[in-house]
Amino acid sequence: MTTLTPVLSANWDRPDSFTLQGYRDGGGYEALRTALTMEPDTIVDLVKASGLRGRGGAGFPTGMKWGFLPKDNPNPRYLVVNADESEPGTCKDVPLMLANPHALIEGVAISAYAIRSSQAFIYVRGEVLHVIRRLKRAVEEAREANLIGPDVLGSGFDLDVVVHAGAGAYICGEETALLDSLEGYRGQPRLKPPFPAVAGLYASPTVVNNVESIASVPGIVGNGAEWFTSMGTEKSAGFGFFSLSGHVRRPGQYEAPLGITLRELLDMAGGVREGHELKFWTPGGSSTPIFTDEHLDTPLDFESVGAAGSMLGTRALQIFDETTCVVRAVGRWIEFYAHESCGKCTPCREGNYWMVQVLDRLERGEGTEADLEKLLDICDNLLGRSFCALGDGAASPVMSSIKYFRQEYIDHVTRGGCPFDHRKSTVWGGTA
Repeated sequence: MTTLTPVLSANWDRPDSFTLQGYRDGGGYEALRTALTMEPDTIVDLVKASGLRGRGGAGFPTGMKWGFLPKDNPNPRYLVVNADESEPGTCKDVPLMLANPHALIEGVAISAYAIRSSQAFIYVRGEVLHVIRRLKRAVEEAREANLIGPDVLGSGFDLDVVVHAGAGAYICGEETALLDSLEGYRGQPRLKPPFPAVAGLYASPTVVNNVESIASVPGIVGNGAEWFTSMGTEKSAGFGFFSLSGHVRRPGQYEAPLGITLRELLDMAGGVREGHELKFWTPGGSSTPIFTDEHLDTPLDFESVGAAGSMLGTRALQIFDETTCVVRAVGRWIEFYAHESCGKCTPCREGNYWMVQVLDRLERGEGTEADLEKLLDICDNLLGRSFCALGDGAASPVMSSIKYFRQEYIDHVTRGGCPFDHRKSTVWGGTA
């Protein structure tokens, strides 16, 4: 069994883990002191050498993204942290900010110094008010201790950090829609190019990174690139949170090296709930193609999951046992995407709306086998044709569920309705 690697979650068992003192007792902000003695470009090179890839889902190399900032642009540079976590099943950034906000703030300070930015924004989903309050308090503590603000630790480096509460739109998790929202406009994705590195926030060079990505930077600076690459795989280095939820005995956050398998994680989590067996699961949240029990030993790294036909995404492992109706589950996801579509492009706006109608019809037993081809045809018009990745994400569970569970869809037609007792998939109705 692969060993867990508590780094970002190392102090979560402390009752004061979210305070400055609690974080400092574990060596917090020592990496910032080290970073301020280094040249900014040296830190960028260090992050490149570590192989850290974006933990928000796309897996793009973080150091490479930083290196895209143009050197000849006279405008100020901005660092924006994407904390708008709202994908169904994804639940890693909110616990991290709640239990260990200073890890993020130290990461912000180091990352801003590395890209020569004096202004950073943390864009948080507006519904998580408890997280916003905790983050703001942590920012105040850091400012009072001169860890951010003017002349950080006497280094001559100035940094202002703003915690911004979004209005609660899933589309604002897309980096350019986030930037529009941060500027005060309606959150809708921008046409690219230009990319944020060239013309992002206020048309200036901007780096947008996920919470976990930025929070991983202090460990790399403090321990070195080789420490980070000693974990994970050759092309997917390091560690990350694997969020197990659903029909599992001990749901929660499991911080482990990339490349661990679901079989290993389920062993740590006590397995699927008693008396039941695994039916299907998501490797990276609801926007990734689903897997089945045949993928239990697929290494959870970017390359292996991609080769198996899905995406690692946010490592949100939603576990579903045999009591779950896949048509009903996918239908609920598509209802979410239809509701959260910004409506800017026709494929996503119309495609998700019509998939909801077809899936509802099948669930009620009023569909036909031709509806399966209709769903796949809609997905074909969504995949790669929408303005941003929301359309791709919505098509993924539909296409993969028909691939693995076509007969279950047909059963809804031939039996005149859903053949499942939905109560059995609930906590109170799932006892064997």
